[in-house]
Amino acid sequence: MGASRRNPTTEKWFRVVVSLKGLDGAVQLVAGLVLIVVPPREIADIVHVVVTRDLLGNPAGPLAGHLEAAARGVIDGGGRGFAVAFLLVHAVIKLGLVAALLGEVVPAYPVAALALAVFVVFEVLRAVRTRSFVLPILAVFDVVVIALVLREYVLLRRERNTGNTATREPR
Repeated sequence: MGASRRNPTTEKWFRVVVSLKGLDGAVQLVAGLVLIVVPPREIADIVHVVVTRDLLGNPAGPLAGHLEAAARGVIDGGGRGFAVAFLLVHAVIKLGLVAALLGEVVPAYPVAALALAVFVVFEVLRAVRTRSFVLPILAVFDVVVIALVLREYVLLRRERNTGNTATREPR
């Protein structure tokens, strides 16, 4: 079989999507740290102001009610510990995998696909339990990322096995 030619457009999309996951990981890391430092009552007040005044307007709407209920879960304490742990663990794993993928560390590709698959299962289960409308959207995005990661993995392995790195575009 001839030399592998990775599609530059697909490779750029892969880099954009993986970079977005990295940005998401960084935001989750900051959010987890904020949850540790900021008192729960202040978090609820901020969510209330943003939801009712700045973003959604009608505090009786379904989206506003969902976000307010999530904030109450953080205040009540049961959701706070879970949220902190989830955000920090998810962020560290995601940031590590993003660095490995962007650095083309070949063994990281299947690990990333597996980790994202676990996140998808968790997101779907959590969405069913909490009736979240955001988690299924994130799960679909993660499935797209998994497909891109696996595609890049196959192409990168093929490229490395044939020893043909000259077909790649410079980064």
